[in-house]
Amino acid sequence: MSLFAFGLGYSAGRVIARGKLGAAAGTARAPAAVEGWRGSGVDAHLFGAGAEAATQAEIALVSIPPDADGDPTLRAYGPALRAGRLARVVYLSTVGVYGDAGGGWVDEDSPTLATTPRARARVAAEAAWRAFGREAGVSIDILRLGGIYGPGRSAFDRLRDGTARRVVKPGQVFNRIHVDDIAAAVETVATAAQPGAFYNVVDGAPSAPEEMIVYAAGLIGVAPPPEEPFATAGLSGMAASFYEENRRVRNDRLRALGWTPRYPTYREGLAAILAEEG
Repeated sequence: MSLFAFGLGYSAGRVIARGKLGAAAGTARAPAAVEGWRGSGVDAHLFGAGAEAATQAEIALVSIPPDADGDPTLRAYGPALRAGRLARVVYLSTVGVYGDAGGGWVDEDSPTLATTPRARARVAAEAAWRAFGREAGVSIDILRLGGIYGPGRSAFDRLRDGTARRVVKPGQVFNRIHVDDIAAAVETVATAAQPGAFYNVVDGAPSAPEEMIVYAAGLIGVAPPPEEPFATAGLSGMAASFYEENRRVRNDRLRALGWTPRYPTYREGLAAILAEEG
């Protein structure tokens, strides 16, 4: 088994570190990142290069977001992937494709009612990969991720550097997912006997965003930041857009495939991060 990761970033790095999907190759945007990955034993290439290596992959993991012209990975590597040994693509998308559900529950059969430009671009990218799969005879798994956190990217880091905020919008909830549970989900679908499908990769325990900040502050013995009403918080356009949509996301389909989140709520996830930090 061999893996090619388009976008050697946070989630892909965790998949590779676990080593369960065979020899790894992939792309990065910066020369320094390419050299760093090569130093750790990954056959890394600048994005746009490495087409020959991509033809040897049996599994492609795609975590590069779409741009104004569509999906950059398909544009740059579609012909190589069609000509190679590829059997499966795992595409990392977002639960943002569901749009606003007014705080209600959604699952993979719910309509994609994306309203923001970046979420609509994700819907289009999902469709493009599914079309590629039909044309090339390749299984396509679309993993729709919740808010990603993990070592180096958690509430602890924001509390320590002073950037944490406790913005309160009554009724607002988010689903989250620890990066190790993402890696386990990738492994589960990449080795499944079932044909490709859509899967929500979330913790199954949606909660108010300010709750996680308060809990994290308690774990490291610092005072949480003061509450800020959403209406007067003055968030940036992107940050505010996350609060414009409110939904609770189910993960039953992925669980039925055999995946069980190691961190079913942020409480277990934050405790594990502290333990990993030592």
